[in-house]
Amino acid sequence: MTQRTLAGLLAVPLLVALWVVALLVPLPFVVYSPGYTIDVLGKVDGKEMIEVTGAPSFHDQDGQLRFTTVFVTQPDTHIGLIQAMGAWLDPDSAVYPYDTVYTPGETDATNRREGAQQMSSSQDTAVAVALTELGYEVETPVVAGVRNGSPSDGVLEEGDELLAVDGDPVGSIDEVVSAVADGPAGQPLDVRLLRDGDKQTVTVDREEVDGEQRIGIELGVSYDFPFAVDFNIDSEIGGPSAGLMLSLATYDVLTEGPLTDGAIVAGTGTLDPDGSVGPIGGIDQKIAAARDAGASLFLVPPENCGDAIDAPRGSMRLVRAETMPEALDAVETWTADHDADLPQCSDDDGSSGA
Repeated sequence: MTQRTLAGLLAVPLLVALWVVALLVPLPFVVYSPGYTIDVLGKVDGKEMIEVTGAPSFHDQDGQLRFTTVFVTQPDTHIGLIQAMGAWLDPDSAVYPYDTVYTPGETDATNRREGAQQMSSSQDTAVAVALTELGYEVETPVVAGVRNGSPSDGVLEEGDELLAVDGDPVGSIDEVVSAVADGPAGQPLDVRLLRDGDKQTVTVDREEVDGEQRIGIELGVSYDFPFAVDFNIDSEIGGPSAGLMLSLATYDVLTEGPLTDGAIVAGTGTLDPDGSVGPIGGIDQKIAAARDAGASLFLVPPENCGDAIDAPRGSMRLVRAETMPEALDAVETWTADHDADLPQCSDDDGSSGA
């Protein structure tokens, strides 16, 4: 046996070993691929996806409103070379560095728990925005936190519902901020609040911070709904990105007549209490999922427009959705005329990563 032959025989198992290691060693990546699309106007296990108790509801709509999801490999999942290469070669999938998606110490359990909390919060906000659009007053500003050493320390408590400031009713965060800032400088404020079911009035001093009058609290909102709206959504589906579509579907169920007139409309976007639509991750994969579900129109958060316009969407039309009311108006306009001018994503729009 020659030296060259012996070297070749020794090299073969080494190459095999290297390939085995390359295939089995986990890589620091996360794979995004198109997930489910869920028709919020449909049924699940024979029950309406949206159930309303205490008010008329209309479930005979002809058409679909679908929120979109993304399959994302979980924090504890190891990505191998074959899976990573498959995702790189798939035009509808994407591969991201692990540390751009997950934080150190994040696990499957913590990720699921956070996703469930975000979904629950997004459902409440979706209902609140839809009811506000229908003319209901459902929002109450609350104390979300009190800064140590501030004028409110020891006077206001986390969870206090704020009803009035110096005799003027306050029904939103903006109204509280304005009432605190606009009062006479140096004068304390009488704050009417609800704490543990009891109404009371407290006096709070003010301080100047960055040239503005403040009382040292963080504000949030609580909701008082006139009737119950419940979503029968799989508990495995988490995150806040369904907010816009849940709100549109809630509005549709609470009003007579179909919103989409038989068409399939899909979309995505977080929703703030003021109705603003926020960015999400995985826009390309969500567009692909909606395309495959037969959607004709897709609602895009403004900050995702830069990425969305390059996604392979087929004939599906993209609409820039700044707020829930604007998205609602766009869908109604498009339903009446599929060729109507609608807010568009453009090349000048920014992009938002996953």
